[in-house]
Amino acid sequence: MEKRLRILYALQRIDTGLDELHELKGDLPEIVSGLEDRLQAKEETRKRLEESIREAVVRRDQVDLEIVSLKESIEKYKSQQFQVKTNKQYDALTREIETSQQRVNEFGKEMELVEGRAEVARGDLKTMEAEIAELQRELAERRNELELVNKDHEEEELRFKHERDKVLVRIDKNDLRFYERIRKAKDGTAVVPVRRNACGGCFKRIPPQTIVELRKNAKLITCEHCGRILVSDEIVDSSASVA
Repeated sequence: MEKRLRILYALQRIDTGLDELHELKGDLPEIVSGLEDRLQAKEETRKRLEESIREAVVRRDQVDLEIVSLKESIEKYKSQQFQVKTNKQYDALTREIETSQQRVNEFGKEMELVEGRAEVARGDLKTMEAEIAELQRELAERRNELELVNKDHEEEELRFKHERDKVLVRIDKNDLRFYERIRKAKDGTAVVPVRRNACGGCFKRIPPQTIVELRKNAKLITCEHCGRILVSDEIVDSSASVA
């Protein structure tokens, strides 16, 4: 059990060091991640706007060809009216002209709608591109800041991670799960020493009998107030030899 306690306390020391390094970065990792998400969302919106504009242009060209074709047909029908010999033929051509003109009018309205949508999309796209450019600038600045912080502490962080890997291969799996559960619930601190007969986590007084049991290093003892794992001074003093 003493070995298990030493390993648990060593793991806590390493994780505390990693947490302190993370705190030095402040909110930069979260800020960078948030900016990346926002940029991705705006990039997707830009693609939709560009696709909307392309579709509008294609449809506008299709409608324009339809209108040209219908107007040619109207001119042809009008020319044929001078050549027909019966009222019935003349009336039939008149109906064709009227139908074609009605379709021209309908296509004209659609053309206005399509061009209107395209114009709105172009305006939205221009605004979106400006927002994307600003986000890219801010993201680049924040990434540079984070890179500098990471570079300043890169060796120390790698050392901690290497030590953690060495400890993880030696720790009991059940102990690790117990440790991680407490660590998550107690703001990163799962294993604490007892100082002046008080818990090093919540600072509540530890009963004398518990202190006696703790010094035996014979079992895993938790604080009855906060639930953190308690370790003796002997474990703390010899923790440098672990990892």
